[in-house]
Amino acid sequence: MNTYYSDLHIHIGRTRTGKPVKITGAKSLTFTNIIEHARNEKGLNIIGIIDCHSPEVILEIAELMETGDVIEHSEGGLQFGDLTIIPGSELEIYDENCHGPIHVLCYFATLDKMKSFSMWLSNHLKNITLSSQRIYVSGRELQLKVKELGGLFIPAHVFTPFKSLFGKGVIHSLTEVFDKNLIDGIELGLSADTAMADQIKELHEFSYVTNSDAHSLKKIAREYHVLQMAEPTFNELEKALHAIDGRKVKANYGLDPLLGKYHQTVCSQCFTPFDPEKGVCNHCGSTKYIKGVADRITELKTASSSPVNRPPYIHQVPLEFISGLGPKMLGKLLDHFGTEMAILHEVPLEKLEQIIPAKTAEMIIKAREGKLSLSAGGGGKYGKIAE
Repeated sequence: MNTYYSDLHIHIGRTRTGKPVKITGAKSLTFTNIIEHARNEKGLNIIGIIDCHSPEVILEIAELMETGDVIEHSEGGLQFGDLTIIPGSELEIYDENCHGPIHVLCYFATLDKMKSFSMWLSNHLKNITLSSQRIYVSGRELQLKVKELGGLFIPAHVFTPFKSLFGKGVIHSLTEVFDKNLIDGIELGLSADTAMADQIKELHEFSYVTNSDAHSLKKIAREYHVLQMAEPTFNELEKALHAIDGRKVKANYGLDPLLGKYHQTVCSQCFTPFDPEKGVCNHCGSTKYIKGVADRITELKTASSSPVNRPPYIHQVPLEFISGLGPKMLGKLLDHFGTEMAILHEVPLEKLEQIIPAKTAEMIIKAREGKLSLSAGGGGKYGKIAE
């Protein structure tokens, strides 16, 4: 078995001709730019590119296949050199069983399967060219269609206060909206980790994936996971998500939940910490608040520990959070050490200090070892590293 770095939630900001796909995504997030950046700078082995249902994106992939730059693996997945691409789509469900909108991720083995899915989607949403569109079918109906095409179905960033399964989508259980037997994994999101999620017993049977939900090139792999598989293919990914024949999610790397944008409950007016039991903000007197992920999970708690086979969750501070590490300095590190994965995991302190100031090098090592002091984020604002 081999191990592979994976980030399965990367958005396309624009088509190659400049047309918007993910409107809030960077213009540089084209399919071609993503695969080059993920392979050459991030050092990833397998990625999921969301928004591949957009017809012009499908055309770009087809042309890359015609030139031989991208080839289709017999076991599923698209190969760009030693990088595997899993084409995917993020959609929004808000059917009669939902209490709020829910985002989900759908992945397919081949471009033809994605084409078929895109054609089906065009009859059930308003704008097939854009990302994260609301689909006018039930959650279960969408699951069945994904499975009919041999795809994978994963609820996205399940705890964020907005547009997620447990944020507002359901009251108590995922079975209010979905068939649990047709779910292939759970995406945690930036404001929760394994220990937090495993307080909900019905999640114990699922593998967790930690993905970036990248809206820019630099955000790729801010969260990622390590897969243990024979080779980086769609079929092997499916086995890993279900822990079949020794394949598995070996480890999750993600932000300390304190750094996430929605970890703590905050006042919706001034974004200071808010105590719902008091019902009023101590700072500005507002009675409106944004419930944090930690408080929402406490409401849903049905278990006190993780299952024994749960892989480790390693708190990872992305390089962009490191104070003083700007684009030029990062460029020097990449020139010397190849990829961000190498810098984050492998390069020793003495070699970092040969390239960048000692203080910045020491912060990278402290981040690697989980020794940085953090202040919590909430209400849409990231937490911070305490200087």
